[in-house]
Amino acid sequence: MFRSLISPAGCLLAATLLGTLLSPARAGEGVPQSMLDLAERSRCLTCHEVDEKVRGPAWRDVAKRYRGDAAAEARLLVKVREGGSGVWGDDFMSPNKRVSDEDLQTLVRWILSLP
Repeated sequence: MFRSLISPAGCLLAATLLGTLLSPARAGEGVPQSMLDLAERSRCLTCHEVDEKVRGPAWRDVAKRYRGDAAAEARLLVKVREGGSGVWGDDFMSPNKRVSDEDLQTLVRWILSLP
């Protein structure tokens, strides 16, 4: 009886369901896994999520604030690289000196593109 419950398909289904239940709710709707992986490797997810404020602002809120601002990308590249405070409250954003210029630009452009 129990042997039929432990089939390869059953194990795959259980693993998929468990992974879904345990995965962080950081993705938001339609967010590419590659961007979340890059954000995780860059340690952004320590303080940010796509749809909810953690310590820093939700990225959709960042995109909304800077939508239509032609200088936003350049300013955010500096802010994310150097860190600082005062833009979204008193919390301090740590500098991100170890993130490559290419990865930083990819992340900032993606954040600004969020609907």
